[in-house]
Amino acid sequence: MTVEQDPGFYRLAMQGLSHLVGHWLLIGDADADRLAVILADTARLTKLGQPTDNPSGHQLTSWAQGEQPPMWVARASLFLLVQMPRRPAPQTPEEAAAWAYVWLRLRDHESRDAALKALPSHVQESLKDTMDRAWLDLHSQRLI
Repeated sequence: MTVEQDPGFYRLAMQGLSHLVGHWLLIGDADADRLAVILADTARLTKLGQPTDNPSGHQLTSWAQGEQPPMWVARASLFLLVQMPRRPAPQTPEEAAAWAYVWLRLRDHESRDAALKALPSHVQESLKDTMDRAWLDLHSQRLI
């Protein structure tokens, strides 16, 4: 049996990647140039990606304003957001889709329930339905 893909979810998640980066830029405790370096260093250290160069603050701002960020930027942004004591949560449906999409790609999860339980407790309920869609997206076959 095949899993039916939700084409609207992927589009929504891709749009939300900029929202995710924008959230990091908004609540990160430094200027854009420093936040960009923190993202690149985090990606390298945690093996979330291998950026060849550190992006500039201008580039980070462009990604936050709608330019499609590289996946390592989205991964590092979410990795840092979920560890913040301010307990950030997605602010838009697009950002919620990006959180779920990226969360499932940060590490392997044996089930949708395991992935949901691994999220910070303050976002588990609000991301429950979105995580269902993300899980289906991850396990469907997308032809690109």
